[in-house]
Amino acid sequence: MDHKAEVLKDRSKKFALRIIQVIRSLPPGIEGRTIGHQLLRSGISVAANYRAVCRARSRAEFLAKLSIVIEEADESAFWLELLVDAGLISESKLKDLKSEANQLVAIFNASRITARKGSQSVICNQKSAIPQKRAG
Repeated sequence: MDHKAEVLKDRSKKFALRIIQVIRSLPPGIEGRTIGHQLLRSGISVAANYRAVCRARSRAEFLAKLSIVIEEADESAFWLELLVDAGLISESKLKDLKSEANQLVAIFNASRITARKGSQSVICNQKSAIPQKRAG
């Protein structure tokens, strides 16, 4: 696996751990529990599903799994925004984490665009895992 993939594995795992810290800091109450549960599911799913991306057996599987990662990262950004908008956590406490969620969405989306074009320079690209298009 290439260096970019390892960096993204680590980055997505750190994102998941930061999400767990946010969940632990939520005030008690139904709003915090409900939004927290949704954020926890989507936030840790980014890292887990990215690992699955790196094990994809075909370009189609790679693209499908990567789409899930993008969806979960974007959903995490939404729940973080909702926590602030609902007044459960201050904007200043979540600013960096919201930025990281949006950056992850952008990175994974760029990878998906590159993979759709058939380029060989996609994250997690392994010759055995993602067959390249043949000329002709």
